[in-house]
Amino acid sequence: MLTKAFIPYKGYYSTPFCRWQGPMANENSIRLGATTANRWLTKNNFDPTIFDYMYFGITIAQHHLFYSHTWAAALVVNGAKDLPALMVNQACTTSTTCINLAASDIELGTYETGFALMADRTSNGPHTIWPQRFGPGGEVESENWMMDNFNGDPWAGQKMIQTAENVAKELGTTREECDAVTLRRYEQYQDALANDRAFQKRYMFPPEVKISKKKTMLVEEDEGVTPTSAEGLARLRPVEPGGVHTFGAQTFPADGNCGVIVTTRDKAKELSADPNVEIQIVSYGFSRAKKGYMAQAPVPAAEMALKKAGIKVGDLKAVKSHQPFAINDIYMAAKMGIDVNWMNNYGNSMIYGHPQAPTAGRIIVELLEEVVMLGGGYCLWAGCAAGDTGAALVFKIS
Repeated sequence: MLTKAFIPYKGYYSTPFCRWQGPMANENSIRLGATTANRWLTKNNFDPTIFDYMYFGITIAQHHLFYSHTWAAALVVNGAKDLPALMVNQACTTSTTCINLAASDIELGTYETGFALMADRTSNGPHTIWPQRFGPGGEVESENWMMDNFNGDPWAGQKMIQTAENVAKELGTTREECDAVTLRRYEQYQDALANDRAFQKRYMFPPEVKISKKKTMLVEEDEGVTPTSAEGLARLRPVEPGGVHTFGAQTFPADGNCGVIVTTRDKAKELSADPNVEIQIVSYGFSRAKKGYMAQAPVPAAEMALKKAGIKVGDLKAVKSHQPFAINDIYMAAKMGIDVNWMNNYGNSMIYGHPQAPTAGRIIVELLEEVVMLGGGYCLWAGCAAGDTGAALVFKIS
């Protein structure tokens, strides 16, 4: 259990998430993430020199990846200080890990204020070649960084969607249940758009992207969300033969970035947009499910985080998850006694997309804002990641 790590109220942001090959497709995600963070800091009158250390989350290689963390850190502070940093890659739970690492540093007294910055671009993913000395004619082995990894875990030997189908089959989940959860998440996302996107405007910050050599534009809203109806979902075919997931019942690749300040209680109060709102990072959980059952992984991670926090599911004001497939929340709800229709208010990654590193960060930011609106209390984030792994964080807002 953590006792010393806090997040200032409004000490976080997320960009909109953009569809695959959309407005962010030609931006280096390292540069875009760092310059967006700097613009956000400037607009909110945060002095970037308060940061003692930065964790930079990225999962899909970009040009200059070798220097990604140090380059990003220098851009975040705009050269105002020599900010050390570390690159983190834990696939879909990268944000969770970055926040937990910063919180652990605060707990240990390593420094006073850290920054977790997460950025990824699934668009225009790199295509890598590897030497194959003993291959026929010495021909190289190639790898499409994103699609090859989505479609083949070298340990489990399966596509990610096949691991979801494994869990659905074991649980006895139907196609109709998956469609119903998908529709519910879409309806919840519509709540985030109500009143001229009032909920999203509580935390969302627009990135500035180039549209030509001389012109730029601000991306103000999510791009790539598909209008969803019960009738439309019913018409879709399962992706895998005999499966229960259609393309409607799973997430889609996206681009985006987000950032979170992690600091001490006193510093959080000083930086907070409202010093009466206190956000504590309480506990972290982790897990690895059995081989080829990725969608099961959030449950043991969540159970660990709750146990460390000394609370139960009934103590939670809100729950949000990274949900790459409909089965994720169906399984979590069934095993933990949660109403699947209650969790993930305002939508989640199944609806607005999955840029990898920043995905969990955005969902966590939404979770914090939701519980502030509810008047405080405990809340839980949980999600799976490539390789049948999972992570979870518990927060307390008072």
